[in-house]
Amino acid sequence: MSKSNHLAHRIQQLQPSAIRELLKHSKMPGVISLAGGIPSAELFDKEGLAQATQQVVEQNFNEAFQYGLTEGCVDLRQQLVGLCKARGITTTEDQLLITSGSQQALDLLIRALANPGDVFVVERPTYLATLQILSLTEATVQSVGSDEHGMIVDELEALLSTTRIKAVYLVPTFGNPSGTTLSKTRREKLVKLAAQHDFVIIEDDPYGAISFTEEREKTLFQTAAEMGDHESVVYTSTFSKILAPGLRVGWIVLPEWMKQKVAIVKQATDLHANSFTQSLVAAYLTTGRLEPQIAQIRAAYQEKCQALSRFLKAELDEHIRFNQPQGGMFLWATFRYDFDTTQWLKQTLEKGVVYVPGEFFFSDRADKKTLRFSYATATEDQLYEAVKRLKSAL
Repeated sequence: MSKSNHLAHRIQQLQPSAIRELLKHSKMPGVISLAGGIPSAELFDKEGLAQATQQVVEQNFNEAFQYGLTEGCVDLRQQLVGLCKARGITTTEDQLLITSGSQQALDLLIRALANPGDVFVVERPTYLATLQILSLTEATVQSVGSDEHGMIVDELEALLSTTRIKAVYLVPTFGNPSGTTLSKTRREKLVKLAAQHDFVIIEDDPYGAISFTEEREKTLFQTAAEMGDHESVVYTSTFSKILAPGLRVGWIVLPEWMKQKVAIVKQATDLHANSFTQSLVAAYLTTGRLEPQIAQIRAAYQEKCQALSRFLKAELDEHIRFNQPQGGMFLWATFRYDFDTTQWLKQTLEKGVVYVPGEFFFSDRADKKTLRFSYATATEDQLYEAVKRLKSAL
């Protein structure tokens, strides 16, 4: 007799990540994957990481292999103060908490904030893993629409007229999965609404550094600070997309009222992030190689994004439409007519190409005509072949 009924109700209802499941298909021989949000391993700074590793082993061995502070390695937090400043974020090392990637940052923040039934608002579409975390806390998830300028904040304002919310979660810059960026006007309005209606904004920024232009929108954290609000926005980011995801090093910039309690949640979860990889990243940041590394990533992803866009317009323009990404790793597409991209995946897999059906990124009112392409890992030749295969599957 199975003891599965012993599992907590919230765990029994938990569904696996569709993206993680699709990654299994991407490993099949001959399959071209446009699915996972995986950075290109060919762009990892092998020389720089090896140099940083050697530096840690030779100069910081004991600390790198010992238990550390829950808040994170002091050297790394000191380095992050400068990195944040370059992003327009004024902070101190005491406001920073190092996490096991930004995925853990989201988990810690949501667990620290959410009571069962509390209302959290996300975009349609939104980051799939955040929906998983919210389901574990038994929070109530409501959504507002988005367009080429990001979250439609006017819809949020209308929701606030009838509903008290605890927090808004979004990826405002080169979003996952949409690839869109929240406009300046909407950023300012969102921050004002947070102050007026007393909710928290969780700003998830894994992709902001990967811009294809020199234009930069201010982070929501900076926008709020310039308005005199130092309590409404929590900022999180990661080294996964700009250095290497296997390091599992991310960080949170926490307002004063949150930092102690979130650190306690972290302490109860895993004591602290990996000491060795924290030391490695801290050492890497002293080499001056990060900015050239990011520049290389930006150039490579821009080239791939432009190639995929050209191929889609040339081969599939009568079938799909999309907004041209200005950064990040994703292109979000919508069929021009009624279509089920989840069902279509069966045909495209037979042709040897995989993507992520869009419906998995919706908490409600899923749009089955949508799909997400990631262009980060494929070569230009593979992108062309993938589009040809997609066309043949129609």
